Amino acid sequence: MTREQALGLVEQHLHNPNLVKHCLAVEACMMDLAVHFRQDPQPWALAGLLHDLDYEYTVETPAAHTEKTAELLAGQGLDGEIIHAIKAHNLRVEPASQMDLSLLAVDPASGFIIACALMHPDRKLAVLDLPFLKKRFKEKSFARGASRPQMEGCARLGLTLDEFLSLCLGAMQRIAPQLGL
Repeated sequence: MTREQALGLVEQHLHNPNLVKHCLAVEACMMDLAVHFRQDPQPWALAGLLHDLDYEYTVETPAAHTEKTAELLAGQGLDGEIIHAIKAHNLRVEPASQMDLSLLAVDPASGFIIACALMHPDRKLAVLDLPFLKKRFKEKSFARGASRPQMEGCARLGLTLDEFLSLCLGAMQRIAPQLGL
C-alpha cells in the first residue's frame, strides 16, 4: 500500500479534521523513530497513519478499537507487522516489536504535544522546546488524556523521555503547516 492509498483511506473513514491531523502527526513521529532505529520508515509511517482508521466507528466501544481497522485493511497487502502494531497500540495484542512499542508511546505523545502548542500563547509548534514540554508533562491535570505511562514506555525502546519527546517534537514541527500549528 502506498502512502497516497493510506491517506485516501484515512480521509474516507475519518471525517473529523482533528483526527486526520492526529494521524498525520503520529505518522511523522513514527517515520522519525524508524529512521532513528535504522528501520525502513515506510511501514512505520503507514502504521502511524492508519492506526486510528476505525476511531469514528468505535468511539462508543473503545475496546473494539483497531478490530475494524484490521477488517478494513484485510487484503490490502500490508505486512502483518503493521496490523500487529495497530492492534498493539490499543493493547488488543501484546506489544512486542520496536514498531509496536513506538506506536504505543507515540499515540499519546502526539496529542500531548498538540495540547502544548494549543495552550502556548503563540499556538505554534515552532516555539515549543523540550523544557516547555517537560514542565507540562509534570502537570498531571494538563492533557489528562495523554497517558504519561504510555509515553514513558519509550524506556522499553532504550530512549529517555527527553530523547523521545525531542524526536516527536521535531517530527511534528517538520509538518506543522499540515497540522495547522
